[in-house]
Amino acid sequence: MSLTRSAVIAVAGSKSVVKQTQQRSLSWLSRWKSSTPDAALASSSTLPPPQPLPSPTSTPTTPPPTTNTTNQPPANAFSTVNQAEIDHFSRLSSQWWNEKGEFGLLHKMNPTRMEFVRQKIAQGVQDDEGWSFGKRDRVDAEGRLIKWEGEAAKRVQGKWLEGMDVLDVGCGGGLLSESLARVGGNVLGIDASSHNIAIASLHASQDPFLPFQSGSPLVASTSQSTDPTNRVGKTGSLQYRHTSAEELLQEGKQYDVVCSMEVLEHVDSPGEFLKCLADMVKPGGHLILSTISRTPLSQLLTITMAEHVLRLVTPGTHTYSKFIKPAELLAFVRDDLGGTDVWEADGDGLVDGGREGGGVSVGEVRGIVYDPLSGQWRLWKEGLPFGDLCNYMFHIRKKTM
Repeated sequence: MSLTRSAVIAVAGSKSVVKQTQQRSLSWLSRWKSSTPDAALASSSTLPPPQPLPSPTSTPTTPPPTTNTTNQPPANAFSTVNQAEIDHFSRLSSQWWNEKGEFGLLHKMNPTRMEFVRQKIAQGVQDDEGWSFGKRDRVDAEGRLIKWEGEAAKRVQGKWLEGMDVLDVGCGGGLLSESLARVGGNVLGIDASSHNIAIASLHASQDPFLPFQSGSPLVASTSQSTDPTNRVGKTGSLQYRHTSAEELLQEGKQYDVVCSMEVLEHVDSPGEFLKCLADMVKPGGHLILSTISRTPLSQLLTITMAEHVLRLVTPGTHTYSKFIKPAELLAFVRDDLGGTDVWEADGDGLVDGGREGGGVSVGEVRGIVYDPLSGQWRLWKEGLPFGDLCNYMFHIRKKTM
């Protein structure tokens, strides 16, 4: 990983805080698809300007080396990266670990996001093993509690991601990535902003209990060795890379768990972005997202109140037209990601107990709601309506082939 001069400046500046009728809505994501590869290329902001042809009489000269002066990864055939969004979050990168600053609400949301991930991983293992009375805690003839110690039980507590490869797309400053690594996951956090990767690497490097492996000579690694078998007392691993999901997809690796939290509402062509994420999920693996629904309530809370009235978030952080309704997301999985041919029918596919999105049998939506009295985020109770009117979690699991 290389750090640009501006990223180094961002790292230095952060040390003090280390720390948008149903039919119409169902086709929303599809309208965001790119038309043709050529159109995508023509609109890509990553392409260099056209170079003039040399004069027939001029002496050929060696062109000067090109330099990527943006925060975006090297150009590919198509990218969902929105450079304006990347620039916005790059300017805020030094505040990632300030729990009372720009990302304070995300700090409070992180434990609840982790709980949703934990529930889905444990549920997946239980489904694989099959249910039985013998695979539960029990009381013997003498009244003693006998704890069940099967694989599903292990996935409920402790290092419940141990042995799993985990990808965190749009990792920002590493809030979720670090938590995933602490429960044993082999975590790769990627972000299209070099500033974010610099901040995430700096913060991880200062925690000796994190199995962090740095690829930069400017940032120390807290791992005792790049060989996991030699890292005493540590399970899993944590690495960061400055790249996009489209670039990483070209490498061909798949992951047991792919997470992308609060990212979908910030990319161009969210349908193509979702296809990219889905392709990186292993058979039997999980895709877990969090995003914001496009409702009057979400506009009021996330833009009017949070950005313009309370100034908890920098104005311009969110764009209402880019918010995605759960029914749109469910229908996209059904129509464009293979539906039940590819994904397990792990949920009823209904939003708020059947209020909309009926007939979709893949995917689970859970609202995640902020309680201002306790200052905490809570997962909405399953089956209750209206929990997904603002922030929500989403999970699908790929079938084993």
